[in-house]
Amino acid sequence: MSTVDDAPDLLYSGAEDDLRAAVRSLLTGRGDVPAALARAESGAPYDTALWTSLAAGIGAAGLLVPEALGGQGASHREAAVVLEELGRAATPAPYLTSSVIATQALLACGTDDGDGAAAKLLGALSEGRTVAVLAVPLSTGPDAPLPNTVPGSPIRAVADAAIADVLFVLGDDGLYAVETAAPGVTVRAQTPLDLTRPLSTVTVDAAALTAGSRIADADTAEAAVRRGLLAGAGLLASEQLGLAEWCLEETVRHTRERHQFNRPIGSFQALKHRMAQLWLEVVSARAAARNAADALATESPGAPLAVAVAQAYCGRVAVHAAEECVQLHGGIGMTWEHPAHLYLKRAKSDEIALGSTGSHRERLAELTALPAPGAPTR
Repeated sequence: MSTVDDAPDLLYSGAEDDLRAAVRSLLTGRGDVPAALARAESGAPYDTALWTSLAAGIGAAGLLVPEALGGQGASHREAAVVLEELGRAATPAPYLTSSVIATQALLACGTDDGDGAAAKLLGALSEGRTVAVLAVPLSTGPDAPLPNTVPGSPIRAVADAAIADVLFVLGDDGLYAVETAAPGVTVRAQTPLDLTRPLSTVTVDAAALTAGSRIADADTAEAAVRRGLLAGAGLLASEQLGLAEWCLEETVRHTRERHQFNRPIGSFQALKHRMAQLWLEVVSARAAARNAADALATESPGAPLAVAVAQAYCGRVAVHAAEECVQLHGGIGMTWEHPAHLYLKRAKSDEIALGSTGSHRERLAELTALPAPGAPTR
């Protein structure tokens, strides 16, 4: 039986509020939405100076890394706050892929001695000097079949590979860290829906894989990769939360300022109802996202359930918020110059990232032993 002490802490601490203020100030000053829109149009969405300030200046890249290994020794709760702010600004940054997924996978590879290849790479990741990306399709969920990486075969839809220094590649005998600049490694850009999270097709030949560093054996590799994907899926909900919050706030602001028939359009009852419903969804999404972050931070046995709940709900809320933002802005929302389309594309991309909403619902049904309607019972 659960007790009050087992209840998740969904509130933000003072340290988390301070971290939020620092990240928001940085993004507002150097990585605001108009800047993101301009970079997306240029085809080069990443701002390396912004990433350096976020990863090394604020220390966000090392939040999940223990202090003994050169990190901040924080938790998934703090990383979730960073992702909320990155979602609010639709920032093109490899934080989710490198500082969460790749870092969490690397931590699960074993770093107790502090002298192995994994521990040394963690130090570089936590300082923001190196960006690492797990070479699996962005759509791969925590419980989905992992791609069978055959040397020389293409791995499609790998997020943020274009900016990565190191790729984590699953081989037959373990997990390898391969430098993207090494001979035999090819990273070819794809045309993504979400211009703020570029995708690439990655090819690593047998010689490049052999020349890389093996950071985990076959038995450890799969568990480490799944641990990274679970953390990524759980904290993706916080990015979706930040995105939905921005869309709601921007829509409320616009409907207060936009007048028709000599009154703000936000005063019309039909629009009030739509925004009130959206507010309820965003508040519920915040609870789900915070629950997932807290479960990951405390290494709760219920973390897979919390992550499944968060992803089953937050993905759809983010899409709904972005759709309402576009529609309630009227003609302005349909233009390229307004950033609403960036949020809609990011929301649609996030909805299928790290497992689709439907796959997380199926996982939720399995974990709670609740069969889907029409499913056979035993």
